[in-house]
Amino acid sequence: MLDLSVNDLKRELERIADPERAKNLSRFFKTGKGEYGEGDVFIGLSVPQQREIAKKYYYLKIKELQELMDSEVHEERMIALFISINKYKTTNHKKIVTHFYLKNARAGRINNWDLIDLSAPNILGTQLLDGDKSILYEFAKSKSLWERRISILATFMFIKNNQFEDSLKIAEILLNDEHDLIHKAVGWMLREIGKRNIGVEERFLKKHYKKMPRTMLRYAIERFEEGKRLKYLRGEI
Repeated sequence: MLDLSVNDLKRELERIADPERAKNLSRFFKTGKGEYGEGDVFIGLSVPQQREIAKKYYYLKIKELQELMDSEVHEERMIALFISINKYKTTNHKKIVTHFYLKNARAGRINNWDLIDLSAPNILGTQLLDGDKSILYEFAKSKSLWERRISILATFMFIKNNQFEDSLKIAEILLNDEHDLIHKAVGWMLREIGKRNIGVEERFLKKHYKKMPRTMLRYAIERFEEGKRLKYLRGEI
């Protein structure tokens, strides 16, 4: 395994590429002109396939992972992130992996919601769990849609550890965001808080729900019993 190269990986991807699946993925991830994923290129691999390849090429070096991150092919960037997650979990080079992650986030290479959702909690969120979280507030105020999504998704790791404060503060910053992908992400994180502490979620909702984007509210209250959910939707709480 140690002698496998990034070129070996790319050749393997070419062999298993599925053009028909690639067409479907391109539509699903909105790669058309003017859409949020404009210009992204898919070759048609499933997530399980990408995870398996990431395990096989675990020993690629950071400079080789950067070559994948620089690729226009979505699956190559995803595999680089899966390898990064695996390295973060199993090595002592956590700061190096985090630096690599932030470098690529700032460069706009972690640029679709699936790339973010699978990596932000597991790398950035884990690294910042007991550390300085100021980068997340910087990202929350960014002009970049993807940095803003990273800011809230990274806090998923905090939520899993019953630390809700930063998630709620960042949710407040993003409350008036114009993009649907942020509405969904914030609503999802509020719902995850509610799974662990419904009181914390409802205190936030009662303060903000009337001015929340509708999609954000729907995601946040998805698990509520029907009567309570309808009251929120009607503005009767």
